[in-house]
Amino acid sequence: MRAVGNEPDYRFSLANERTFLAGVRTALALLAAGVAVIQFLPAAIPRPARLVLGLLLIGLALLLAATSHRRWRRVERAMRLGEPLPPSWTTWIVGTGLSVAAVITAVLMLVT
Repeated sequence: MRAVGNEPDYRFSLANERTFLAGVRTALALLAAGVAVIQFLPAAIPRPARLVLGLLLIGLALLLAATSHRRWRRVERAMRLGEPLPPSWTTWIVGTGLSVAAVITAVLMLVT
């Protein structure tokens, strides 16, 4: 990575790194939430519903963890080459996934 382009302003590199770490932190929180939903929700909520919700959260965690480093590298490369920052669908996918999880949670709360 360092062999490409010019060294960017360190503040931008550090901001990019903080964004990467925020993605990893959020992925860990989503993973913990998914495990908690599957393992610790009351038995009053059917297990298949808990599995769907929990696996959705775990899947979002996997997506975010898998794409955070790639995003960091792409942004770092763009900064070094003086190119525009690359677009990312990750935030849209995670936001939509969390919205679906919120709807499922609301339905489960109303039904049980």
